[in-house]
Amino acid sequence: MRARAIILCVVFMLIAGLGTGCSKKQIESSPASPAVEERMADQQNKEQLAKEEQARLERERALQEQALEDNRKEAAAKKEFTEAVVELGNMIHFDFDSFEIKEEYRPLLQQKAEILKKYDNVTMVIEGYCDDRGTEEYNLALGERRARAVYEFLILLGVTPERLSVVSFGEEEPLDTAHNETAWAKNRRAQFRLSY
Repeated sequence: MRARAIILCVVFMLIAGLGTGCSKKQIESSPASPAVEERMADQQNKEQLAKEEQARLERERALQEQALEDNRKEAAAKKEFTEAVVELGNMIHFDFDSFEIKEEYRPLLQQKAEILKKYDNVTMVIEGYCDDRGTEEYNLALGERRARAVYEFLILLGVTPERLSVVSFGEEEPLDTAHNETAWAKNRRAQFRLSY
């Protein structure tokens, strides 16, 4: 029995010695080899380059989107301006032997004044016309009075005089060459020529 106790004691000490020896054993790490360090540096460089490329692509996409938005705004502004020019070109008509602006044309002239105030780079020539009844001199004078009436009305609405001018064509350049009331009514007009 005693031998058995000694054997157990020895075995116990061996087991205890091995357990403590393993727990005290430390593993030392060796520094990375130059090849490993180089691969790690390459990987970091690739990641950095990928981030920079992604940032460049995002900046480029933002610039393209801004350019598209600018183009859309410019196209919308051009369309609005073109529509305004068409509106400015609408003519007005007068009664026989009259240069009084008809009530029905006053809203159109007010609209023209607003457009002219909005687009300060546009100037307008107001052209006065008559039908072919009356003398040439009389019709030139009447055409002048018609254009001048429109000119003064637009100035009263706030358009600066420097942007307007008048000219009379009298009975020249008729819209309709027939000799009837329908044709004469078309030819008694003020029309508008723009420059911008």
